Amino acid sequence: MAQHDVIILGAGGAGLFCAGIAAQRGKRVVAVDHAPEPGRKIVISGGGRCNFTNVGASWDRYVSANPHFARSALGRYTAQDFIALVDSHGIAWHEKTLGQLFCDGSARQIVAMLLDEAAGAEIALGQPIRDVTHADGLFTVVHGDRILTAPSLVIATGGPSIPKLGATGFAYDLAKRFGLKLVEPRPALVPLTLPPDDALFRELSGVATEVVAGAGKAKFREAALFTHRGLSGPAILQASSYWRHREPVTIDFVPDRAPGWLTELKRARPRIGLRSALGSALPDRLAEALAVKFDCPGELGNQRDATLAAIEQRLSGWQFHPNGTEGFVKAEVTVGGVATDGLNQKTMAAKHLPGLHVIGEAVDVTGWLGGYNFQWAWSSGWAAGQAV
Repeated sequence: MAQHDVIILGAGGAGLFCAGIAAQRGKRVVAVDHAPEPGRKIVISGGGRCNFTNVGASWDRYVSANPHFARSALGRYTAQDFIALVDSHGIAWHEKTLGQLFCDGSARQIVAMLLDEAAGAEIALGQPIRDVTHADGLFTVVHGDRILTAPSLVIATGGPSIPKLGATGFAYDLAKRFGLKLVEPRPALVPLTLPPDDALFRELSGVATEVVAGAGKAKFREAALFTHRGLSGPAILQASSYWRHREPVTIDFVPDRAPGWLTELKRARPRIGLRSALGSALPDRLAEALAVKFDCPGELGNQRDATLAAIEQRLSGWQFHPNGTEGFVKAEVTVGGVATDGLNQKTMAAKHLPGLHVIGEAVDVTGWLGGYNFQWAWSSGWAAGQAV
C-alpha cells in the first residue's frame, strides 16, 4: 500500500499539469491512467501540432450551466502564463486565425514539457482503475494490482468524447458515487447530421464556404463544410456546442453582402440569372443547389424586387433542422459533466467532501474551438494543484 498526498485519476492535459503544480509544491503525487501513454488527446490535437491555448481565452467563451464559474481559474492562470511556460521550454509556436496558438513542431513537445514539469510526481500508466473509495479522511484507489491512498483525490479523466483514445464516462460515474450532480453530457464541437429532406445539401459533400452560423444566441463566422451526412467545418462545430435537439441552426450564406445586393445587381446586369448572381458570392456547386431550391427561372431583370428581397432574406437566414450529431465518436469535447454548483471555483474542490477535486473536461465547462479547452485544462489543473 502506497501512501501519497495526492492521487490524480487521469494523465491527460489537466491531470499532468495538476500533477506538476502539486509536485512542485512538495506534495507526494501519483497520477494514474488506464492508457499506455500520457496525453493521448494532446498528441492528436491540432493536426499533430496541438492548439495549446488561445490568446482570447476569457470566461465568456465557455459553455456552462454557470458561465461565470470558469472566471476565477481562467483569471488566475491565464493563456499568457501558459505561453510563458511554453517559451521557457524553448518550444517554438505560431499564431493562426482567431488567436489560436500551435506548436511549430510536434504536439509531443507539449506532452514532453508537461512530463518534465511533473518530474517530481509518479506517473503510473497502462493499468485499469479497479476501485475508488473514501473512508476516514482517506481516498483509496486500486490501480492494477496496487493500492494507493491519499487525503486528496483529483478526478481528471475527461469526458466520453473520442472513445477510440480510451475516453469513457468514468468521471461521471465516480462523481455521482461521491455525491456530485451532473449536467447532462452531450457531444460538442461535433458535426451535425441532416434529415433526408435536406438530401440536396448532402450531395454537396466537400463544398466549403465562409458563413455566419448560429445556434441559440451564439453566432460564429468561420467556414462551413457540407458532408455526406450533413454539416461540419469550424462554424458548425462552434455552433454545435449551443445546439439542442429540435432547434434550428441558422446560416448566413452571404455575410459580406449588404441588404439590397440582388436588386442592385438586377439594375446593373439585368440579363444574368439567379444562378450566375449567386455564383458571384458562393462556390459554384452551392450556388447551383441554392438556385434550384429557389426555383426562380429567367433573368434578374424580369424578377420583382420583392422576390429578390425575399431570396436575400432567405440566404442570410437559411434554417437547417439537424436530426442529430455524429456523436461522441467525432466530438472533440463534451458539453455538460460534473455540475459546477457542487464545486469551489477557486480550488475545483467538492464543497461537501474535503479532498475531492474535479478538473478539465469532466467539469461542466466547455470552451470554443481553437485552444480554449486546453486552456481550461491548464487553468483548472493549476487551481487544483495549488489547493491539494
